[in-house]
Amino acid sequence: MEVKQRYANSPATYEGYGSRLGFVNGVLLDWGDYYFLHVRPPHLLSPDKWPHLPPDLRETTREYSEEVRRLGERLMVAMAVGLGVGEERLQEAFGGGEGAGVCVRVNYYPRCPQPDLTLGLSSHSDPGGMTILLVDDCVKGLQVRHAGAWVTVDPVPDAFIVNVGDQIQVVTNAAYRSVEHRVVVNAADERLSIAVFYNPKSDLPVAPLPELVSPERPPLYMPMTFDEYRLFIRRKGPRGKTQVDRLAAAAAASHNQYR
Repeated sequence: MEVKQRYANSPATYEGYGSRLGFVNGVLLDWGDYYFLHVRPPHLLSPDKWPHLPPDLRETTREYSEEVRRLGERLMVAMAVGLGVGEERLQEAFGGGEGAGVCVRVNYYPRCPQPDLTLGLSSHSDPGGMTILLVDDCVKGLQVRHAGAWVTVDPVPDAFIVNVGDQIQVVTNAAYRSVEHRVVVNAADERLSIAVFYNPKSDLPVAPLPELVSPERPPLYMPMTFDEYRLFIRRKGPRGKTQVDRLAAAAAASHNQYR
């Protein structure tokens, strides 16, 4: 516990160790621990939050995160091609290859004596651009909402799960939609996962690409920086897809006001 407290997450940067096990004001929290680290941009890194043990952890984390970042860039190109816009347009909307933010979160879900009473991670859509997830090959836990029902995702060995986040939904004017998901726990097995988040430059206003807006399909979202959106999310906590839906509702109200 002393080591965990030494690396406890910072309210300013969110980096470090955190836990949602237990109760707050009588409410049962999510059943899991996590470790969160910034990788890009460099000025957000907090060296004191990067553990020294095991000795190769820091370098391994950097190498892994950078390789997954490159995968994220290739996926952004593929998605742009699928939309019929320029190959670099999604990355440009995120601030370019060097401007995009990258962070990593390691999740640990211990065995839960009463898994029917809680979740490993409550229902939400990821607020950033894209999440590239490496999950436990042997233990199921991730569920996605599809057609109003929760569907368990079967892990595939040596494969990533890629979740579209809210920022890609905004940039593509909902051509690509973020996925609502949650994590369930069980009494028999613990579970680990590693998520790498590929996000827009934090102070860059994010809005639908002009190429994806027309009189028949007006912009569904108003410009907002990722910093602003992330702060909004953290204040409200995981609440399904209500946050990004509120952005769409606000844009619709503004559009109707000036019609």
